[in-house]
Amino acid sequence: MNSEEEFYDAVTGFDSDNSSGDFSEANHKVAEMLDLDPHQSNRTGKHNGETEIQENGIKRHRTSLPAPMFSRSDFSVWSILKKCIGLELSKITMPIVFNEPLSFLQRITEYMEHIYLINKACSHADPLERMQAVAAFAVSAVASQWERTGKPFNPLLGETYELTREDLGFRFISEQVSHHPPISAFYSEGLNKDFIFHGSIYPKLKFWGKSIEAEPRGTITLELLNHNEAYTWTNPTCCVHNVIIGKLWLEQYGTVEIVNHSTGDKCVLNFKPCGLFGKELHRVEGYIQDKNRKKLCVIYGKWTECLWCTDPTTYETYKKNEKRGGEQKKLKPSEDVIKSENDEADDMPEVQDTVQFIPGSKLLWRINCRPPNSSQMYNFTSFAVSLNELEKGMEAILAPTDCRLRPDIRNMENGNMDVASKEKERLEEKQRAARKERAKDEVEWHTRWFHQGTNPYTGTSDWLYSGGYFDRNFSDCPDIY
Repeated sequence: MNSEEEFYDAVTGFDSDNSSGDFSEANHKVAEMLDLDPHQSNRTGKHNGETEIQENGIKRHRTSLPAPMFSRSDFSVWSILKKCIGLELSKITMPIVFNEPLSFLQRITEYMEHIYLINKACSHADPLERMQAVAAFAVSAVASQWERTGKPFNPLLGETYELTREDLGFRFISEQVSHHPPISAFYSEGLNKDFIFHGSIYPKLKFWGKSIEAEPRGTITLELLNHNEAYTWTNPTCCVHNVIIGKLWLEQYGTVEIVNHSTGDKCVLNFKPCGLFGKELHRVEGYIQDKNRKKLCVIYGKWTECLWCTDPTTYETYKKNEKRGGEQKKLKPSEDVIKSENDEADDMPEVQDTVQFIPGSKLLWRINCRPPNSSQMYNFTSFAVSLNELEKGMEAILAPTDCRLRPDIRNMENGNMDVASKEKERLEEKQRAARKERAKDEVEWHTRWFHQGTNPYTGTSDWLYSGGYFDRNFSDCPDIY
């Protein structure tokens, strides 16, 4: 049976100081229902994936998944793609073994892993420091994609995901607002009413034979309410290499422009492609300029590691000295390197040494260490491990469309791959049948929590939050599972 599910989310992703612990609004109500005392004596939390209530009322989330990752070694992506050359990638279905047990809506939520950077931006009085924090947040938002070559599940039309983190000071809601083309809309707000973060994601896919490239579409907006400022940007392009043969690896490249619509300041970040010898792999360089195009600072680092900033004069002096020294050490490419250009697989370049620190630079952001067993958990971060956790009693609180309730994702997470595959097929067929029924009755689909409109800062088409989700009136939610 041919499916019309999108492969777009195989390569998007659309993701600190804080990466564990979640006490959501739903969890808090569940605690009340189960008569749990959030102020009971302090406990350290278990290390076997179970959760415990802490003295401060913050819930420590699981530290591992219920089952290890299923091996993909016996499966070939090329066996699927070779039948689809010349066709749109939106018509390709991948075997479930190439998935990871998260919905794309949950993957988007990973933007919030480094929420402390938004909090830092809110606290700064200097607009330059605010832009530096926002730039670091924009880079950190794609950091969780590092080595995440698994494909998140395509959200069903009407699917939602919510997350409230009282410990980190935000709540988040997303909805799949369109199926063809696939569009995911999200909205987040600070619990202290200090920021709003929203946007819609619609990546455009290109298949280049050995790689799949996702060109980002959709605007991301961050509003700092206490400063009356709004920042907008679009994510860099993501490319997954060796979809035919060899080890999968990915890189981000392209120019990201972050605009402060209140001051006219702009941050231009260049995510560099790896280049012939891999010297630029994962590197990010850019600058912040004021409305008169005067450079105020230079930003450099890696989206997989850290981000620094320094003043333009110091940076230029360092680069000149580096170039002068580099010319003296120039080497010819070795035979091995030349040979690799003709290999069937695009071998991932050897990761270069850590970011070269320029004296006098200020650290803007550094990535968190991943769990020790991350490689057996789809290379999830600690934050990602917690996103699909479903505790007893939560079903009575969550919207019936929340992707924690998806049986295919739940079964894959639990290691039941055969059941997960059958459930995925059932859900896809149910979605197609519902679409045919609407077409037959000439009934249009209506989104529940977002509406199509115009971004007030860019003037471009956008999906805007309609409000009301956290009133928890879910009586008119569609039956999609």
